[in-house]
Amino acid sequence: MKILVTGFDPFGTDKINPAIEAVKKLPSEIEGAEIIKLEIPTIFNKCAEVVHQAILDNKPDYVLDIGQAGGRYALTPERVAINFDDGRIADNAGFQPRNQPIHKDGENAYFTQLPVKAMAQAVIEAGIPSYVSTTAGTYVCNHIMYQVQYMIDKEFPDLKAGFMHIPFLPNQVLNRPDTPCLSLADDITGITVAIGAIVKQDGKGDIEAIGGSLN
Repeated sequence: MKILVTGFDPFGTDKINPAIEAVKKLPSEIEGAEIIKLEIPTIFNKCAEVVHQAILDNKPDYVLDIGQAGGRYALTPERVAINFDDGRIADNAGFQPRNQPIHKDGENAYFTQLPVKAMAQAVIEAGIPSYVSTTAGTYVCNHIMYQVQYMIDKEFPDLKAGFMHIPFLPNQVLNRPDTPCLSLADDITGITVAIGAIVKQDGKGDIEAIGGSLN
């Protein structure tokens, strides 16, 4: 089994992005699955081109995109992506789409194929906060989640994919009072066990509820 794991580069006023910092330090193999690591640009459309090429080159069974969600305290697997771009700030190319569909011929929303409850459960069992999120926002994180689901719909029907947000790192909140953060070590551990849950649940679907058995 191959799992493509992507992380965004820094954006906005931040000089670091926990997503790519954590992805770079993931093991090369998790629960027997080969982990392919990829840095992607925080740029609408361009990020999808990079991931599309990586899918063609590597033929993964799963794609897990990782992104920063400043203000969240937990690792949050995303359940759904919406067909909507509305950037609160410009991306790294200076582009700021407002109130636009991502694909006019795409569905209004796509649900992930990943076992998001099992992923959150595994992260919690590792002693790290996690919950399943039902909003990936309207910035580049939702954009890449939707774009990969669109690729599944139109081109790669056997692929399974999803997205997980992670919080700021401690050094990102020095001038952001009362803002949650999580250490890079916890990010790496949390992503690793979440990927482990993906592998273990392969062919089984998701667990019924967080707190249920992972067996």
